[in-house]
Amino acid sequence: MEMSKLEIWCDGACRNNQSKTNLGSYACILKYGDKEKICGEVVENTTNNIMELYAVIYALTKVKNKLIPTEVTTDSQYVVMGVNDWSKKWIENGWMNAKNKPIENQSLWRWLLDLVAEFSDIKFISCLGHTYNVYNNKVDDYCNQLMNEYELEKPKGTYAK
Repeated sequence: MEMSKLEIWCDGACRNNQSKTNLGSYACILKYGDKEKICGEVVENTTNNIMELYAVIYALTKVKNKLIPTEVTTDSQYVVMGVNDWSKKWIENGWMNAKNKPIENQSLWRWLLDLVAEFSDIKFISCLGHTYNVYNNKVDDYCNQLMNEYELEKPKGTYAK
């Protein structure tokens, strides 16, 4: 019997990226056959790239059967290029970039790559954000919904540590 594939869509967002009062969120949808689950979280004092990484990390930690062919779709070129291309050079260069500086978010990248290595068949696919992809739009909307709900509970400008 042929296994269906697991489809995952991920997105991260950050309002006031890199300011002292920023707010981020990440979201993912896991879809297997007709079953679909959406989840996400709000994070204070973060960056957009960290949220993009967390979305994928969180999704992959939720997968129980790593033998199922898996497709991860995201509008983050940072994530797709990092997994598919850049990480090979980073590892060869001792986690240093082309300017001989340490790779940013290295602990998250290591965690993500360790998770990816657990899968027997996983692909990372890039999509354009805010366009035709229904599921990408859903995770983007969910990121914004999470931040909106959080801001209603905790007024903007109070996130600084």
